[in-house]
Amino acid sequence: MNWQAVDEYLQHDDRIVIPVGSTEQHGFLSLGTDAILAERVAVEAAEPLGIPVLPVLPFGVTPYLAAFPGSITLRLRTFLSAVEDILDCLEGQGFRRFAIVNGHGGNTAAADLCKEWTAKTRPHRVQAQFLSWYNAPRTWAVAEKYESDPGHGSWFENFPWTRIPGVEMPGGRKPALDRRKIAQFSPADVREQSGDGNFGGSYELGDDAMNEIWETGVNEVRDMLTDGWAF
Repeated sequence: MNWQAVDEYLQHDDRIVIPVGSTEQHGFLSLGTDAILAERVAVEAAEPLGIPVLPVLPFGVTPYLAAFPGSITLRLRTFLSAVEDILDCLEGQGFRRFAIVNGHGGNTAAADLCKEWTAKTRPHRVQAQFLSWYNAPRTWAVAEKYESDPGHGSWFENFPWTRIPGVEMPGGRKPALDRRKIAQFSPADVREQSGDGNFGGSYELGDDAMNEIWETGVNEVRDMLTDGWAF
């Protein structure tokens, strides 16, 4: 879209989608996995509705993965400031309903930011939704049907569009790291304890399973865009 197309859109609708992701190690998958998935699921969900989708914010909060080359983290305050700046700018242009589609667990503080931002005194109503597409209820339920408690860098993020051509996946299933302890690890600990970056689980499943998960995720995001608004 050019700016004229956005201006025309605002004459009849005020919704917009803001995908946010991360650039970080994902085992044998792309460093851009979280950003790729957040943007793609947002586009596929919003396109039939004619709702514009911003380019993904590709950097998030991931300090625990900083020891893996290519992983980039923002300070929490930097990330939240960036999201708030985006919301402020779009509000000034006439958007009133904002859907943040998240692809990375470290970004979830933006959900609280949405509540705080929406509560500001202003002469008009705004609404902001936040959804981590990968653990939305229906999507997570489908994933657990195949393998319980999917881990970071495992099969659960192994889609055709996050794979790197020529990179072979290991076989088998990796024991899971203790989630209670990961939060206490330094970046060096995370690299040492995870080894290849997979936090636990199989490295890949068949594409039939992944397609079912993906279609569920797209539909769940689309439902948010159509029926998730309070007003």
